[in-house]
Amino acid sequence: MNRQITKLAVASLILLAALIVATTYWQTWASAGLAEKQDNAIQRVAQFRIKRGLIRAADGTILATNVRRKVGGQTLYFRRYPTGRLFADLVGYSTQGRSRAGVEQSENAYLTSSNANLSTIFNKTIDRIKGVTITGNDLILSVRPSIQRLANQQLAGKCGAAVVMNPKTGKVYALASQPTYDPNLVENHFNLIKAPGAPCHPAAPLLNRATDGLFTPGSTFKVVTATAALDSHKFTPESTFYDPGYCIEYGKQVSNAASPDGPVESFGHPTLALGLQHSINSVFCNVGKALGAGTILEYMKKFGFYKDPPLETPANEKVPSGLYNGGRLFFPSHPATQVDPGRLAFGQERLAVTPLQMAMVASTIANGGVAMDPQVLNRVVDAGGHTVVRIGRSPRHCGGQSRPRLRAS
Repeated sequence: MNRQITKLAVASLILLAALIVATTYWQTWASAGLAEKQDNAIQRVAQFRIKRGLIRAADGTILATNVRRKVGGQTLYFRRYPTGRLFADLVGYSTQGRSRAGVEQSENAYLTSSNANLSTIFNKTIDRIKGVTITGNDLILSVRPSIQRLANQQLAGKCGAAVVMNPKTGKVYALASQPTYDPNLVENHFNLIKAPGAPCHPAAPLLNRATDGLFTPGSTFKVVTATAALDSHKFTPESTFYDPGYCIEYGKQVSNAASPDGPVESFGHPTLALGLQHSINSVFCNVGKALGAGTILEYMKKFGFYKDPPLETPANEKVPSGLYNGGRLFFPSHPATQVDPGRLAFGQERLAVTPLQMAMVASTIANGGVAMDPQVLNRVVDAGGHTVVRIGRSPRHCGGQSRPRLRAS
């Protein structure tokens, strides 16, 4: 009899353990994944029982907080964004009807405290059993409201984006996109989100143009070409060129920019350094032909082109920079015959970039050729005020010793 009781007790313990493991897994470990399924109505409601962590700027300004409401006898938490439009494209939104965007989406696991580890799993399981409200972790971002306001002021009435980052650390101080929107309207007044009279078509205020908008870089790309030129040892900052005001490329005339009073500018015999300072198209057209498209493409990859920007934003809100053909990213298998090196050298030739990518290029030059991947997330802080994760970046070298010489020129 005792033997049978022992077997029954062991079997009961095994079943109980299996039940605890299964409950823990589905309620905690897999909860983040289930919550991502937009068609799961139960999960959509359940996620609002969690008191999401605050999102703060570097100076402590609250960018995202919670409003508690009673709905059908349940206590639910809805997001409110005190700074409105100021950080909308970066912070994004978290709503019941329209899911999430921005940092609210990419860092959802931290904000809901659903990033899985044994301690979190155990504590959350106990809290669920007790009916205690789950509180997420706070996020401290690197952005600074004063710089963000200035960036938005400079973009007012325009269609574009601005990124300000620290070349030494990669920390992003401002990431602005215009036209933008008020995230407080997304939940119940989505139809009011529009940009009447915007200078771009479509206005698309929900598009984060800093990471997901493609633009022709034009002369801003010349620093990439100059870097490749100096590293090739075919050129120095003192290398001279004949400049009649244009360059002949594939039988066509590529002109310099027009001077303020009208005629196309001609600089006689400028150096490479002068060509960069005055943005002389003919100089870079000739540099491009001498280097070849393959070399320029190689340096583009060193600067981070052809990869999604390494920033803590959702994958569906960022695109790689590079050559585009018919709306698709295009890396030529035979650059010598598929790409015009003269036009590529000064930022034309089907080249499309994000503002973030060009901010990364400028920061790399300013940092002496050492690239620091951009970051907007500084720290993750738990409900007790303790830092549980501190974010940092490792340096990445982009080539030879040309950047200090380029910066000096």
